Amino acid sequence: MADNKLQERDELHRSIWAIADDLRGAVDGWDFKNYVLGTMFYRYISENLANYVNKGEEEANGEPFDYASMSDEDAEEAREGLIEEKGFFILPSELFCNVVKRAPTDENLNETLEKVLHHIEDSARGTESEGNFAGLFDDFDVNSNKLGSTVAKRNERLVQLLNGVANMKLGDVQDHQIDAFGDAYEYLMSMYASNAGKSGGEYFTPQYVSTLLAQLATIGKDKIYAVYDPACGSGSLLLSAEKVLGKDNIRDGFFGQEINITTYNLARINMFLHDVEFDKFHLACDDTLINPVDWDTEPVNGFEMIVSNYPYSKKWKGDSDPLLINDERFSPAGVLAPKAKADMAFLMHIVSRLAPNGTAAVVCFPGIMYRGGAEQKIRKYLVEQNYVDGIIQLPANLFFGTSIATCIMVLKKGRSTSDILFMDASKEFVKATNTNVLSDENIQHIVDAYKERKDIEHFTHVAPESEVAENNFDLSVSKYLEPEDTREKIDIRELNKQIESIVTRENELRAAIDKIIAEIEAD
Repeated sequence: MADNKLQERDELHRSIWAIADDLRGAVDGWDFKNYVLGTMFYRYISENLANYVNKGEEEANGEPFDYASMSDEDAEEAREGLIEEKGFFILPSELFCNVVKRAPTDENLNETLEKVLHHIEDSARGTESEGNFAGLFDDFDVNSNKLGSTVAKRNERLVQLLNGVANMKLGDVQDHQIDAFGDAYEYLMSMYASNAGKSGGEYFTPQYVSTLLAQLATIGKDKIYAVYDPACGSGSLLLSAEKVLGKDNIRDGFFGQEINITTYNLARINMFLHDVEFDKFHLACDDTLINPVDWDTEPVNGFEMIVSNYPYSKKWKGDSDPLLINDERFSPAGVLAPKAKADMAFLMHIVSRLAPNGTAAVVCFPGIMYRGGAEQKIRKYLVEQNYVDGIIQLPANLFFGTSIATCIMVLKKGRSTSDILFMDASKEFVKATNTNVLSDENIQHIVDAYKERKDIEHFTHVAPESEVAENNFDLSVSKYLEPEDTREKIDIRELNKQIESIVTRENELRAAIDKIIAEIEAD
């Protein structure tokens, strides 16, 4: 089975590359992903809806059924019920498979696609799922010059795109041995994040880092009410909780906020492509620090699990807005994060949303661990309130677009001890082509050591709060762990013997040379 999974994944990745090769030069890099992912999403929800209808009809009547062959008029009778159950509706004629069949001869393909995508969004309008579909295809611009300078050229590209996605071996979602649509999404995102540098990596956390964060945040938990990410990007971190715990063990689903509209749309698409039902994810597009969203379905006592890789050194209003110091999220520390570096504001926000039994695992810029001023005061507050459970130094070059050696801060409420675990995991990596990666063994080693919570020379140190206070609340791992000296050890006594032997031999040679010279001169 493992070989089949690898084979399926390899075939899927090859087909994605094939689309990239076909369209290269028309739509480049980071923008191109919107078209591929949007088309994949269109295919996914088309097949998802058709499979749902077919299965229901077959169970009711005992005969095979094909929604794609049904007339639009007959299908309209099921619109209301399907929207209530699935959150959206697509007419049979507007299903992906039928649009693909007509695409090569459709001279108005761009208009057809635009109409279909609007119909999908409109089907959810005024319903519970409206927020999950509104504006979802805003970045799928079928009339963009990026696709071609004329309608004919744009339609030619659109036919290539539709055929490319149609030929992806995604199979039946229920029968597949891999999460095909979700895996394709993550592969595309990692592919473009690596090529787009900082602009891509800013919104995508590599899967191995996501897995590590999720495992750290779920130590001691086998089920949770909900998972939250205040800067959710494309949603990869939220979905890591599902991979670790399983979908059925996250009762109320996934909550996240993202300031960038394009990335917010990607996050919603990501949820659907990972087969998360519309009523199980709650995403919002706004500035978390200034306009935090409170959902009606949000757990009253806060989130049991928070994971985040917020944007480092982001500028924000800070003390230029006198009202922010009174915000219940920031006021407990008595000081606001610097205007040029909002990192600590994100951490204060995260703590405010953490449940009494909750755990947060957050990727942090290393500078916030040792800088003075307001950041030191906020660190002091977090430590004295006993929220800081551990700090893990990660290897350099793990993320797309930056080689910075980041670290992880683990925050908890309701801790039974006041010590802090410091771990130097900077050597826990495997070399890859462009970046370092965390292998499964690396992740397991880090998590096991975190669970054990004991001193291991050069690797882990459990520091009492008093030791942290003596270090002026500096949370840099290097303050508490001395790196292992990997230089070759030299035995001075043995070295002196070797030098003495060399000198003796040199004297012997010199004497022999002098003797030879004397004999020559005597002749």
